[in-house]
Amino acid sequence: MLSRDEWTASMNGFGEILPYHDNKMTLNYEKKDQWGLPTVTFDAKIRENEMTMRKDMKIQAQEMLERSGFKNVSGYESKYVFGNGIHEMGTARMGNDPKTSVLNGNNQIHDVKNVYVTDGACMTSAGNQNPSITYMALTARAVNHAVEELNKQNI
Repeated sequence: MLSRDEWTASMNGFGEILPYHDNKMTLNYEKKDQWGLPTVTFDAKIRENEMTMRKDMKIQAQEMLERSGFKNVSGYESKYVFGNGIHEMGTARMGNDPKTSVLNGNNQIHDVKNVYVTDGACMTSAGNQNPSITYMALTARAVNHAVEELNKQNI
């Protein structure tokens, strides 16, 4: 049986990474995967806004736990790298201009009308909520559009 002082709890925070225009992803045709396809290279940075937000989340988490009655509360900071969050997005931005976006308003790749991208890649930001229902709505809308375009023989 555990005694009262042997219990621990932890808390983790997630925050929004702002949609910086120079954060990007490219295909590396020099380095191929096991199927001979180009690999993905991410060129992105965690910046001052995100680091400041992480510090604030740590302070607020400690405060919430202490006010809830937890004892011996201590905060810690781990190194943040892209991929630690599960809702990172924005690698195929949606927009009207092919020079500044990958996808049009129907989630189609501007230059490849029979390819639709309906995951978080089309969104530059998720705020603080789980975006899964938004992905489902985007997918339903894109499928409806694709069926209409197929029926018209446009794709």
